[in-house]
Amino acid sequence: MGFYWPAAIGFFLGFAFGVGCALAVMYSIYMGGYRAALKDQLLPVAPERLTKELARAAHS
Repeated sequence: MGFYWPAAIGFFLGFAFGVGCALAVMYSIYMGGYRAALKDQLLPVAPERLTKELARAAHS
């Protein structure tokens, strides 16, 4: 039985684009949240949610 090239190409494209795109989306979500957290940290008056989460993290 010969090697089936369309399946190999499909497997490569599915793996490369599927996993690569998923990682790119997760990275952009992570960086967006990280930037938002840094902006919240630099505000003169911290948001209520930030103070609650900092208190919760301090008690963990």
